[in-house]
Amino acid sequence: MPLILSAILLGLFGSFHCIGMCGPIALALPVHHFSSIKKYLGIFIYNLGRIFTYTFLGLLFGLLGQSFFLGGFQQILSITIGAFLLLSVILTNTKWLNFKHFNFIYSFINSVKIQIGNLFNKKGLHFLFFIGLLNGLLPCGLVYLGIAGAIASGHYIKGAEFMFYFGIGTVPIMYAVAFLGQFITVKYRNTIRHAMPYLVSIMALMLIIRGLNLGIPYLSPQFEKENIKVTCCEKPYKSKSQIKCSPKKCHNK
Repeated sequence: MPLILSAILLGLFGSFHCIGMCGPIALALPVHHFSSIKKYLGIFIYNLGRIFTYTFLGLLFGLLGQSFFLGGFQQILSITIGAFLLLSVILTNTKWLNFKHFNFIYSFINSVKIQIGNLFNKKGLHFLFFIGLLNGLLPCGLVYLGIAGAIASGHYIKGAEFMFYFGIGTVPIMYAVAFLGQFITVKYRNTIRHAMPYLVSIMALMLIIRGLNLGIPYLSPQFEKENIKVTCCEKPYKSKSQIKCSPKKCHNK
């Protein structure tokens, strides 16, 4: 339950960032000529596409996190993700980080934007799903936070679940933008967009503190470590996480 709740809250409160970044796409969705019911349905299908992409990303990055957890690198992983997020905030606000310097990334992003633009000229509700699908692939600081949470979950199922509920959390604001976006000024959008680095920094610091293994419940819980050595066993056998042996010639260290 804490995993689901944290994912929904991250999506809900973080999605105010979407007003400044993804808002233009939501505002431009080709649904305004539909009737009210069909318009609601169209926006729902668009959001369904976004959630599908987020869930798939959660599956992939959750699998990556699982490999670190199985290797016993939970602390290193959490601190590394936090440090990477902090570094991304610093570089994003300087001229050091520019997607144009990475041709393959820039080409991919540009290709996604072109495909989205082409889909806006298509008629039919199902095209809205593909717009949402591609929208989920565009660079977004909020999505990066969600991906960090998926990696930190340490399991591919939990990672997918985290990103699914993260996507659910973004839906209310995205609906509001689609219907009430004309009342949201550009100045307000820019203010929200400028607040995003602070949200990313807070998340980064929380991940670093979590990795420090301070023994603080929820914030920095201690990672369990087992180091059971068995010597002089005649007939050892494993039972769950403990190792038991014949009591005659055995002792645990």
